[in-house]
Amino acid sequence: MKSRRDESARIRDWYRVRPGYWFAQKRYGFGVVPAAWQGWALAIGTMLIAGAIAKLTERSALYQLLFLPLFAAALWLCWQKTDGGWRWRWGERD
Repeated sequence: MKSRRDESARIRDWYRVRPGYWFAQKRYGFGVVPAAWQGWALAIGTMLIAGAIAKLTERSALYQLLFLPLFAAALWLCWQKTDGGWRWRWGERD
């Protein structure tokens, strides 16, 4: 029987990334999670800027004009800085 410490160490090791990468693949499904402070800064910064855009434009057409490039740039940067590439994963089987 595995202890909680062994399980938490295994999960922590799963989300470690090589130097230069900011995101790790999710363990289940498709997507990424921040694994370095730069990834967290990008995620939080993107949310703050999107919130400011929503507040200032009151969700007009200008909201979409400003938000779509922000989202596309953040997604592209996530893709560039992900260790292990993007693909569907399902736990230990991948």
